[in-house]
Amino acid sequence: MKKLFKDKKVVVMGLGLLGGGVGVAKFFAKQGAKLLVTDLRTREELKPSLKKLKGLPIRFVLGKHRKEDFIKADLIIKNPAVSQNSLYLKIAKKHKIPIKTDIDIFFDLCPAPIIGITGTKGKSTTATLIYLFLKTKYPNTILAGNIGISPLQVLEKITRNTKVVLELSSFELEDLKKSPAIAVITTLFPDHLNRYKSFNDYIEAKKPIFKYQKKNDILILNADNPKTKELSSSAKSKVYFFSDNSKAAAALKVAKLLSVSDSQIKKVLSGFKGLANRQEFIAGKRGVKYFNDTTATTPQSVILAIRDFKRKFPKSHLILIAGGQDKELSYKELAREIKERVDCLVLLLGSASDKIKKELSSFSFVLAGSMKEAVKKAESLAQNGDIVLLSPGAASFNLFKNEFDRGKQFVHAVKKL
Repeated sequence: MKKLFKDKKVVVMGLGLLGGGVGVAKFFAKQGAKLLVTDLRTREELKPSLKKLKGLPIRFVLGKHRKEDFIKADLIIKNPAVSQNSLYLKIAKKHKIPIKTDIDIFFDLCPAPIIGITGTKGKSTTATLIYLFLKTKYPNTILAGNIGISPLQVLEKITRNTKVVLELSSFELEDLKKSPAIAVITTLFPDHLNRYKSFNDYIEAKKPIFKYQKKNDILILNADNPKTKELSSSAKSKVYFFSDNSKAAAALKVAKLLSVSDSQIKKVLSGFKGLANRQEFIAGKRGVKYFNDTTATTPQSVILAIRDFKRKFPKSHLILIAGGQDKELSYKELAREIKERVDCLVLLLGSASDKIKKELSSFSFVLAGSMKEAVKKAESLAQNGDIVLLSPGAASFNLFKNEFDRGKQFVHAVKKL
C-alpha cells in the first residue's frame, strides 16, 4: 500500500483498551509516520494495549495530554470517545491542524463500497450477521469498526470487489462527510445524553450514515421504531424497511439485496448462537440460569431485555442486576417495567442507580458495591427455575474499566458460584 503518511507528524489521541486505538497506531506506524500516542490513562491502565504495540517506533505521552503535541502535528487522529469540546482539540483547531478519526481516513481510502450499520441497540448483532451471510457468497468479506477493530487495520486486504461491513457508533459518525453505499439503522432510543444536548442531537450525530448517500445507494430502516422510520423522509437514496420482530431482520434484508441464497442464510442462522455480552447464556447453577447482557447500556435496552426474558421464560422469576453511572437518561419507564415484570432487583452502585431508586418508590431492592457482591446477592434471592440477568441500563466506568470488563467480571463471579 502507498505510504501516504510517511514522515508525517501524526498524533493519535486516545489509545483505549478495546482494540480500535491499537489498530490505528499499527496502521500509522506501518505507514512510516512520526507517531505519537497520547492518552489520559496511565501506562499501567493501558498495559494490555501497550503490549500489542511493543517494538513499534511509537512515542507515548500517557497519564496526560500536552498542549505542544497538538500544535506541532501534521494530523490529529481523535479516538471517537474524545469529546468535541476537548481543550486540546480546540488548540489544534486554533493552529489549523487537521483532526480526523480512523473512520474518516478509511472512508477516504477504501476502494470498495461500504455497508454501514448503526443504531442504539442491535448494531453489533446485525453487523455480525450481515458479515456471516455475505461471507458465504463473497469469501473475502471484512467486518470492522465499533466492534474493536479499526478498519485501517484491514485496509490493505481490501480490493474493489471486497464486501466491507462496518459497525458505526454515533461518536464515529458525527464527524463524517461521506456515507456508506448501504446504510442500516437498527433502532433509535435516547442514549449518550451526557455527550449530546438532546435526543434530537444524538439522532443528528447518527445521520451521516445516510446524509451523503446518492440516489442509487440504499438505506434500510426499522419500520417498528418511530424515530428510525421518520428518517425516510430526509433520505435521497432508495429506502427499504424491515420489521423488528426478528433480531436478524435487517441483516436478512441486506443478504437478500446482495443475492445470498436462502439455503446459505438458513445455514448461517442455524449455527449462530448470538454474540458475547448480549443476552448471552453463561451457566446453569443449582437450577438457576445466568445471562450476561452487559452491552445493554440504556434504559430502553433493559426494557427490551426484560420483555424478551419474560416471553421466553414466562414461568420463571426474574432477578435483575442493573445500574451504574448515568448518561443523563430518564429511568421512569424502566422503573415502571421493573415494578411490573421484575421479581427481585440488585442495583450496582452509581448515579444511574440513584435515579432508578427515586423512581421505584415502594419496590424493594438490594445494593451491591461490586460485581462479586451483586452475583452473590442475586444467588441468595434465586430459587430453582429462576433467571438472573445482568442488564445494567447504564455506563460502567465507576466500578469497571468498561462494559466488557463488567461482563467479564459477571461471568467470572457466576462461574465461581
